[in-house]
Amino acid sequence: MRRGMQVGDTAVVTAVVTLEMFAQFEGEVVHPAYSTVSMVYHMEWASRKIILPYLEEEEEGIGGAVSVKHIAPAAEGSIVTVAATVTAIQDNVIVTKVEARNEEMVIGVGEVKQVILLKKEIEKKLRQSIRQQ
Repeated sequence: MRRGMQVGDTAVVTAVVTLEMFAQFEGEVVHPAYSTVSMVYHMEWASRKIILPYLEEEEEGIGGAVSVKHIAPAAEGSIVTVAATVTAIQDNVIVTKVEARNEEMVIGVGEVKQVILLKKEIEKKLRQSIRQQ
């Protein structure tokens, strides 16, 4: 991993809530509101944006953990802004605090952990997991 990343570095993702982001299972909408699944996606994406400039050609980030508390809904058409802030850097593990807001309030908070590994290590782990099935 390239040098330069620091605790406090931030990245932001903004999205407009669409039908595809609604809480749904097997194509059936449960609530016409921004889903927790979509929130986690945007939290991971904001966190990933932080690490991208620091990855070497042979490296990749992989999810290590996500913890989320979905606090309030966001309706279709709402603008959701997700901010990630680096809180810890330990060797190849990057931890970010994440916060999702709509136009009025905080709608979600959490933490994302990413692990930086060599691409060949990730490929090896994937091959091993296929063999174990």
